[in-house]
Amino acid sequence: MTLRKTDLINLLGSLDLIKNESSRLIESVITIIKDELTTGNDVKISGFGKWTVKRKKERKGRNPQSGENMTISARKVVTFKPSPVFRKAINREDSHGL
Repeated sequence: MTLRKTDLINLLGSLDLIKNESSRLIESVITIIKDELTTGNDVKISGFGKWTVKRKKERKGRNPQSGENMTISARKVVTFKPSPVFRKAINREDSHGL
C-alpha cells in the first residue's frame, strides 16, 4: 500500500482535526521540507529520519534501450536515511512477518 498525502490528511482527520486543518497542516509540513532542501539545508525529524540533498557528478553511462554510450549530466538528488529508532521498528515488524 502506498500512503499518499490525502491518506495523511484523512488520518489526521481521525484525530478530531477538521479536514481543512489537517490538509493545511500537511501542506505546510511538505512546503517547509521542500523549501529547506531547496536552499541546501538537511531536514531531520528525530525518531524518523533525515533528508539530504547530494550532488552527483557528471558521469558516463549507457542508454538501456539502445546500448549507446552517453554522458549523464551532473545533478542533485534527495536521499533519505531512516533513524536508528525507525530502522529498528521496521526490522522488528519484519521479524513478525517471517
